[in-house]
Amino acid sequence: MAPLRPEEFGRHEDGTEAPLPIGGTPLEQALLARLDEDKAQDIVLIDLKGKSSMSDAMIVASGRSHRHVGALADRLMRTLKDHGLGKAKVEGLPHCDWVLIDAGDVIVHLFRPEVRTFYNIEKIWSVGSGHRAGAT
Repeated sequence: MAPLRPEEFGRHEDGTEAPLPIGGTPLEQALLARLDEDKAQDIVLIDLKGKSSMSDAMIVASGRSHRHVGALADRLMRTLKDHGLGKAKVEGLPHCDWVLIDAGDVIVHLFRPEVRTFYNIEKIWSVGSGHRAGAT
Protein backbone atom coordinates (compact mmCIF):
# COMPACT_ATOMS: atom_id res chain seq x y z
CA MET A 1 0.00 0.00 0.00
CA ALA A 2 1.58 3.30 -1.06
CA PRO A 3 1.73 6.19 1.43
CA LEU A 4 -0.84 8.93 0.99
CA ARG A 5 0.14 12.09 -0.82
CA PRO A 6 -1.35 15.51 0.05
CA GLU A 7 -3.06 15.69 -3.34
CA GLU A 8 -5.11 12.55 -2.62
CA PHE A 9 -8.67 13.23 -1.53
CA GLY A 10 -11.44 11.72 0.56
CA ARG A 11 -15.14 12.50 0.42
CA HIS A 12 -17.62 14.33 2.62
CA GLU A 13 -21.14 12.95 3.19
CA ASP A 14 -22.45 15.21 0.42
CA GLY A 15 -20.00 13.66 -2.09
CA THR A 16 -17.66 16.65 -2.32
CA GLU A 17 -13.95 15.99 -2.14
CA ALA A 18 -11.95 16.77 1.00
CA PRO A 19 -8.23 16.43 1.65
CA LEU A 20 -7.32 13.37 3.69
CA PRO A 21 -5.31 13.68 6.87
CA ILE A 22 -1.79 12.36 6.44
CA GLY A 23 -0.87 9.52 8.79
CA GLY A 24 2.46 9.55 10.54
CA THR A 25 3.06 5.79 10.58
CA PRO A 26 2.91 3.20 7.80
CA LEU A 27 -0.05 1.55 9.55
CA GLU A 28 -1.97 4.84 9.74
CA GLN A 29 -1.17 5.52 6.09
CA ALA A 30 -2.33 2.05 5.05
CA LEU A 31 -5.61 2.35 6.97
CA LEU A 32 -6.30 5.85 5.62
CA ALA A 33 -5.53 4.72 2.06
CA ARG A 34 -7.84 1.69 2.43
CA LEU A 35 -10.67 3.89 3.73
CA ASP A 36 -10.20 6.29 0.83
CA GLU A 37 -10.12 3.46 -1.74
CA ASP A 38 -13.32 2.05 -0.26
CA LYS A 39 -15.04 5.46 -0.43
CA ALA A 40 -15.36 6.12 3.30
CA GLN A 41 -16.68 9.60 4.08
CA ASP A 42 -15.37 12.36 6.35
CA ILE A 43 -12.15 10.59 7.31
CA VAL A 44 -10.53 12.10 10.41
CA LEU A 45 -7.19 11.22 11.99
CA ILE A 46 -6.89 12.21 15.65
CA ASP A 47 -3.43 12.22 17.25
CA LEU A 48 -3.75 10.81 20.77
CA LYS A 49 -0.09 11.01 21.75
CA GLY A 50 0.06 12.81 25.09
CA LYS A 51 -3.75 12.74 25.39
CA SER A 52 -4.36 9.06 26.09
CA SER A 53 -2.41 5.97 27.07
CA MET A 54 -4.80 3.64 25.25
CA SER A 55 -3.55 4.38 21.73
CA ASP A 56 -1.36 6.69 19.65
CA ALA A 57 -3.99 7.58 17.06
CA MET A 58 -7.68 7.32 16.31
CA ILE A 59 -9.27 7.24 12.88
CA VAL A 60 -12.94 8.15 12.53
CA ALA A 61 -14.84 7.64 9.27
CA SER A 62 -18.39 7.20 8.00
CA GLY A 63 -20.00 4.70 5.69
CA ARG A 64 -23.16 5.39 3.74
CA SER A 65 -25.16 2.45 5.11
CA HIS A 66 -25.00 -0.60 7.40
CA ARG A 67 -23.63 -2.63 4.51
CA HIS A 68 -20.99 -0.03 3.63
CA VAL A 69 -19.81 0.21 7.26
CA GLY A 70 -19.55 -3.60 7.42
CA ALA A 71 -17.60 -3.73 4.16
CA LEU A 72 -15.24 -0.98 5.36
CA ALA A 73 -14.60 -2.93 8.57
CA ASP A 74 -13.95 -6.15 6.67
CA ARG A 75 -11.46 -4.51 4.34
CA LEU A 76 -9.68 -2.77 7.23
CA MET A 77 -9.36 -6.12 9.02
CA ARG A 78 -7.71 -7.55 5.91
CA THR A 79 -5.33 -4.59 5.78
CA LEU A 80 -4.46 -5.09 9.45
CA LYS A 81 -3.83 -8.79 8.82
CA ASP A 82 -1.49 -7.85 5.94
CA HIS A 83 0.44 -5.70 8.46
CA GLY A 84 0.74 -8.57 10.93
CA LEU A 85 -2.10 -7.38 13.19
CA GLY A 86 -4.59 -10.15 12.50
CA LYS A 87 -5.71 -10.30 16.13
CA ALA A 88 -7.19 -6.80 16.27
CA LYS A 89 -10.32 -6.60 18.42
CA VAL A 90 -13.59 -5.73 16.68
CA GLU A 91 -16.90 -4.63 18.21
CA GLY A 92 -20.22 -3.76 16.58
CA LEU A 93 -20.14 -5.93 13.46
CA PRO A 94 -23.58 -7.54 13.81
CA HIS A 95 -25.40 -4.19 13.56
CA CYS A 96 -22.82 -2.06 11.72
CA ASP A 97 -24.12 1.25 13.12
CA TRP A 98 -20.81 1.83 14.90
CA VAL A 99 -17.88 -0.55 14.42
CA LEU A 100 -14.80 -0.18 16.59
CA ILE A 101 -11.50 -1.80 15.55
CA ASP A 102 -8.76 -1.79 18.17
CA ALA A 103 -5.39 -2.43 16.51
CA GLY A 104 -3.36 -1.31 19.52
CA ASP A 105 -1.49 1.75 18.26
CA VAL A 106 -4.48 2.80 16.14
CA ILE A 107 -8.18 2.66 17.00
CA VAL A 108 -10.67 2.96 14.16
CA HIS A 109 -14.31 4.04 14.58
CA LEU A 110 -16.62 3.48 11.62
CA PHE A 111 -20.09 5.01 11.80
CA ARG A 112 -23.24 5.45 9.81
CA PRO A 113 -23.60 9.26 9.41
CA GLU A 114 -26.58 9.61 11.80
CA VAL A 115 -24.84 7.63 14.53
CA ARG A 116 -21.64 9.61 14.11
CA THR A 117 -23.54 12.87 14.44
CA PHE A 118 -25.29 11.61 17.58
CA TYR A 119 -22.10 10.54 19.40
CA ASN A 120 -19.91 13.35 18.02
CA ILE A 121 -16.71 11.54 19.01
CA GLU A 122 -14.49 14.22 17.45
CA LYS A 123 -15.80 16.75 19.98
CA ILE A 124 -14.90 14.42 22.86
CA TRP A 125 -11.29 14.59 21.72
CA SER A 126 -11.51 18.34 21.03
CA VAL A 127 -11.09 18.03 17.31
CA GLY A 128 -12.89 20.90 15.63
CA SER A 129 -14.14 20.80 12.07
CA GLY A 130 -11.00 22.66 10.97
CA HIS A 131 -8.90 19.58 11.80
CA ARG A 132 -10.95 17.28 9.58
CA ALA A 133 -9.02 18.40 6.53
CA GLY A 134 -5.76 19.00 8.39
CA ALA A 135 -2.54 17.22 7.58
CA THR A 136 -0.80 15.82 10.69
